[in-house]
Amino acid sequence: MSTIHDLVTPALLVEAGALEANLATMAAARPGDRLRPHVKAHKCTALAARQRAVGHPGFTCATIREVEGMVAAGLGGDLLLANEVLDARRLGAVVERGARVSVAVDSVQTIAAAAEGGVREVLIDVNVGMPRCGCQPERAGALADLARERGLRVRGVMGYEGHLQMLNPVDDRARYTEDAMKLLLEAHADVGGELVSAGGTGTHALNTWATEIQAGSYALMDTAYTAAGVPFEQALSVLGTVISATGGSAGGEGWVVANAGLKALGMDHGNPSIPGATVWFCSDEHVVFAPEQPGSVRVGDRVRVLPAHVDPTVAMHEAMYLVDRGQVLERWPVDLRGW
Repeated sequence: MSTIHDLVTPALLVEAGALEANLATMAAARPGDRLRPHVKAHKCTALAARQRAVGHPGFTCATIREVEGMVAAGLGGDLLLANEVLDARRLGAVVERGARVSVAVDSVQTIAAAAEGGVREVLIDVNVGMPRCGCQPERAGALADLARERGLRVRGVMGYEGHLQMLNPVDDRARYTEDAMKLLLEAHADVGGELVSAGGTGTHALNTWATEIQAGSYALMDTAYTAAGVPFEQALSVLGTVISATGGSAGGEGWVVANAGLKALGMDHGNPSIPGATVWFCSDEHVVFAPEQPGSVRVGDRVRVLPAHVDPTVAMHEAMYLVDRGQVLERWPVDLRGW
């Protein structure tokens, strides 16, 4: 396969120039261990290796499968599983083989699971305003004491202000981020440790309190983060083939259909976008859109569909193709999929 026209569609494309620009922009803003890239956004060890090459030695993971895959790829020098688990034996197995893996804990049960599963290091996960995982800030110190009693090393705290990542205007995002980090720093004063781990792509430049930021989407980007005004380029698209262009009637509005629908796109943040067109809706295997110039798109044409949410979009594909001006440079397996 030498060009995108040789690919079976739908296919996941990554523009090489935009990717490299995004990696460089983030490396300048958050050099070295001030960024712990989150691999859940791309689930690809080849891309993670690029992130390490620009200077980021540690990574964030969301699943045990991601941890195992990163270790197998030689990227297990400092991994944080930023999620609670109740069976940590698979994590303990990779620790036993020499990987460094820390896990988030927020309860007596998750501390017990870490200790009994063979994990040696934890972060206390603190609720900083997003109603998901994390203990109340005033409970963090007691949980840290319990973890140490169970023989675990407590590296610090983590808290995710995920509810603020795309909040506009940016002034509100900054103000509420400060409020969230005040809670995390209060917990850190009781917990101790060298790490205050937080943040994401939307707050990476605003969160000056965390010692490390867990951004992931910045590398590939999606339209929701683009709307949030972060300084990264859209590198990711889903390539589709136009399979029908017969819609409309004489004097009416026409439409076009491409073969990239719900099963190829993460839709939880809304419809995807197509440059030069208005997307009407997606169904299982189809995206229906109206070109700005009627008649400009024909059956057999290739179109690039820009997803609104990168993470679930990538997880639907077995591979991504690194491309430059329509040329396929490399095929990267999305090898951290599944559980």
